Amino acid sequence: MRVLSLGAGVQSSALALMGEKGEVPKPDCAIFADTQAEPKAVYDWLEWLQTQLSYPVHIVSHGDLYQEMMDVAEGTSKYKFLNVPVFTITGERYKKGLLKRQCTTHYKVLPVNKKIRELLGLKPRQKVPKDVKVQLQMGISYDEMVRMKRSRFSYVTNEFPLIEKRIRRHQCVEWMEKNNYPKPPRSACIFCPYHTNTEWRRVKENEEEWNKVVALDHAIRHATKKSKDEVFLHSDRIPIDEVDLSTWDELGQPDLFFYNKDDFGQLNNCDGMCGV
Repeated sequence: MRVLSLGAGVQSSALALMGEKGEVPKPDCAIFADTQAEPKAVYDWLEWLQTQLSYPVHIVSHGDLYQEMMDVAEGTSKYKFLNVPVFTITGERYKKGLLKRQCTTHYKVLPVNKKIRELLGLKPRQKVPKDVKVQLQMGISYDEMVRMKRSRFSYVTNEFPLIEKRIRRHQCVEWMEKNNYPKPPRSACIFCPYHTNTEWRRVKENEEEWNKVVALDHAIRHATKKSKDEVFLHSDRIPIDEVDLSTWDELGQPDLFFYNKDDFGQLNNCDGMCGV
C-alpha cells in the first residue's frame, strides 16, 4: 500500500497532483493529520484539493492543539506540559531555552500511523505481519533534504519523490502554475514558533487568527513547571504583539532558512510532517 502524508501545503499538494498526472507513483490514498489549528486558507485549499484527486483523502485528528495549549496554561488539561517548542527565558540572568517539540509526534506522526494500521485492518496493538509493507510518500523538496528521516515504524518505508526528482519548493510552485493550478497556502499551525517573520505577518493579516495567537501567547507566559520561566511564541522572547516583524531583508541581514535567531542553531525539522 502506498500512502501520501498530506500536509496541504505547497510540496505535498504538488506531489498529490503529480501523482494524478503520472509524474510520480500514484498513492492509494492520502492522510491529512489535522491539528485543528491550521489557517482557514489551508482548510479551504484542502477542500478544493480533494475535488482534484481520484483517490481518497482521510482526515484524522488527535484533537485541538490550540485548545490543549490553552488548557495547559489554565491548569485544566490532563497534560502538565506544553508540547510545542516555545521559547523560554529564566530569571534575572535571562537564560534562554526552548521547550522540547512533541506536537509533531502526537498530532501528526501517531495519528497518521494509527490510520494506516486501520486501513491495513489491524486491531489496536495487533502485531503487523512481516509481509505487510507500506510506502509513505513525504512532501519534502530537494532544498529541504535535511528533513529526510527513516520511519520509526518497521513496516513503513518513507519515500521522497520530490527529492528523487530534485524538485525544489519554488519549482513546485512553478509546476502548479504551469499546470493551471492555484498556488497552495503555507501549511502550519497559526501559532507555530518556527514561523518566520514573513509568516507571522501573514497570520496577522487575518484579524481573528492573529487575535487567537496573541491570546495564546499571553496565556502561556508562565505555563512551565519552573515558576521562574517565562514562555513566548516568538524567538525574540517578548509578547508577540510587541515584536518587530521586519524580515531579514528589511533588517539588512542575510536570509536564513530558520529565522528564529536564537542560540540553538537548529532547523525546523518536524519529521517532514509540517509545513509541506
